[in-house]
Amino acid sequence: MAGSDKLNRRRFLGTAAAASAAITIIPRKVLGGTGYIAPSDKLNVGYIGCGTQGMREMVSLIANPALQIVAVCDPNKFTTDYVDWSLNGVRNDIRRGLGDNSWGETIKGIPGGRDIGQEFVQKYYGKNLPSGTYKGCASYEDFRELLEKEKDIDAIKIMTPDHLHATVAIASMKKGKHVVTHKPIANRMSEAKLTIETARSTGMKTHLLAWSHKPDNQKIKKMIADGQIGTLKEIHNWSNRPVWPQWQANPTENVPVPKDFNWQLWLGPVPDRPYHPIYTHAVFRGWYDFGAGSIADMGHYSLFPLFLALGIKTPASSAEAYATTTCTVKDNVSMGVRNDVAFPLSCIVRFKFGAQETLPAFELFWYDGGIRPAVPDELAATGKGFEREGMMLVGDKGRIIAGFRGENPVLYTWLPDKKVVTPEKGPAEAGPDTNTAWIEAFRNNTEAAGSFLYAGPVTETILLGAVALRAGRKVEYDSAAMKITNYDDANKYLVREYRPGWELN
Repeated sequence: MAGSDKLNRRRFLGTAAAASAAITIIPRKVLGGTGYIAPSDKLNVGYIGCGTQGMREMVSLIANPALQIVAVCDPNKFTTDYVDWSLNGVRNDIRRGLGDNSWGETIKGIPGGRDIGQEFVQKYYGKNLPSGTYKGCASYEDFRELLEKEKDIDAIKIMTPDHLHATVAIASMKKGKHVVTHKPIANRMSEAKLTIETARSTGMKTHLLAWSHKPDNQKIKKMIADGQIGTLKEIHNWSNRPVWPQWQANPTENVPVPKDFNWQLWLGPVPDRPYHPIYTHAVFRGWYDFGAGSIADMGHYSLFPLFLALGIKTPASSAEAYATTTCTVKDNVSMGVRNDVAFPLSCIVRFKFGAQETLPAFELFWYDGGIRPAVPDELAATGKGFEREGMMLVGDKGRIIAGFRGENPVLYTWLPDKKVVTPEKGPAEAGPDTNTAWIEAFRNNTEAAGSFLYAGPVTETILLGAVALRAGRKVEYDSAAMKITNYDDANKYLVREYRPGWELN
């Protein structure tokens, strides 16, 4: 349905509550039962982005009684041509959420778009009402219209492609809305820093969904603090991403824009170009204009919690990237391809960090596309090798080898007996999941554990990796000045060329 002005929800609920109080003195929490949250105490959420990941996360999020999804938004009205990791995964998630195994039985393909988002929200809330129907979720094509008309929304959840994150976040915070977003905060350095500064200047609360409570990171921190690997020298982190096709040049064929898809809105701040499906859906991540690559896709999950645990409070001071090369044949001559439009099939990025409060200067190595470090002798001696994804921290007296996000760390010391120490697992330390963290923080107007204000170092580091890839050489970075100091031509990669009317300030 079209978005429209409506009676303020809280004003309506407050009036209803006052009328109820005149005839009863029974507390609402008694009437509602254990865990009941009055409608006027719920966090009203506008949900921007109803693609595959947006719908998947909506199914789990909507079950939280502390919030109410009151509006959805997507430039795509409805389509079944989305790209996902399984043919029926989204459909089956929606079925489980609704408790209806017949949902979508006539749909052929992978569904998504604002019609699907609105339908799911209204069916979910309606199934718990005596009437069985609910019509309280507005639908919008343009997030700017949503922000203008939905006056009583408390928070915006951003599930768009990367290139729109900063644009939507900044507009939302300026409208007095808290913001939770998928990684990254932005896919350009200038936009990321502006988004973080907007959070600081407006006082709105924010959360980066890549945050997680990781007790094993505290074990890693203790091993380092106790000197069990000596002085930290290197951190290695590797991922099997990309798990999407990775093109090497922009498409040249003309493809019609699908029905009910607003291509201009999807482009947002990016300069106009012809529509092509290989830019959209799950494959957007591979393009410099629209995504931020494998390191942004997965590195936030592993590195953001680790940075917080180890107290890494400044970004990398330099980055140097090594990427796969591509060749083509033209007029029977094989030649290299200069690719400045998309991330490579695989890469290694070497970051250097200055000393932190509790850490010496160290290096961070990122690997993706199937590349990983050589298996160290200590691990090979146990008959094991590296998994497809993992983490390793190297000191001058030993190393810690763990899962990709630091799970199950094992200590290998370089003592004469080559000691191997596996920390006792014990009960996991209690902590909130990422959704509980931001929902409770926003309801209480406090900083969330994954606040943008804490994410600057990891965000700048990850985005610097993309700059190094595009520059094709080592780049030295001054964060305070937001400047590449040794290769002026690389500074253009810190900013975006804006389509007129979409500039940020």
